[in-house]
Amino acid sequence: MSSKIRVLIADDHPIFREGLARIIEGSDKMQLVAAVDNGVAAIAAIENDRPDVAVLDVDMPELDGIETAKRIKSEWPDIQIAFLTMHRNRSILQSMRRLQVKGYVLKDAAMNEVVKCIETVFAGRSYLSPSLSDLIIEGDGSPAESPAIALKDLTESEMKILARIAASNTTKEIADDLCVSVRTVETHRHNICLKLGLTGPHALFKFAHVNKAAIDSATSPK
Repeated sequence: MSSKIRVLIADDHPIFREGLARIIEGSDKMQLVAAVDNGVAAIAAIENDRPDVAVLDVDMPELDGIETAKRIKSEWPDIQIAFLTMHRNRSILQSMRRLQVKGYVLKDAAMNEVVKCIETVFAGRSYLSPSLSDLIIEGDGSPAESPAIALKDLTESEMKILARIAASNTTKEIADDLCVSVRTVETHRHNICLKLGLTGPHALFKFAHVNKAAIDSATSPK
């Protein structure tokens, strides 16, 4: 049996911190190392008991999440880090890349998304909340270098449809190409949005275009 993922939480909002701590403590895949309310306490906890993943609130007293991540990466480069924040902020994404932080999740996301982020970064992959995908568009409108997007929850049929959305095919064109009904395509589109946490009339189209390279790679013949 594989060992559990050892997780440290640093967040100064007690309701969120305690809620996430309870989920981790109740998980058969994860073990809570410490739950603290600031970056200084996080560093002290890591010195005492090394986690596999540190989940850091960006806005913390004494030492914020960015500075805490710098210290962790300097002293314990093998620890994976995920940022939590209330803010949709491109500068946080830039800091994430610069510090080689692999996770960035909005705090208003469902707790299961935070858990998925922890599991993904522990595996050495990057995780960005799907609702943040528009932040990886540069000012000139071209795609920035983006973190790998976790698409493993989508079925083969959903991936085929997502690839065609990325290629700017209409729903009717996708239906004709795959020899299915328009309603079937619309159902798949709805399910894809649910799985990726996308909302809004153009969110799926934007997500598919921003992450086209990752989608093409996932659907290309092996």
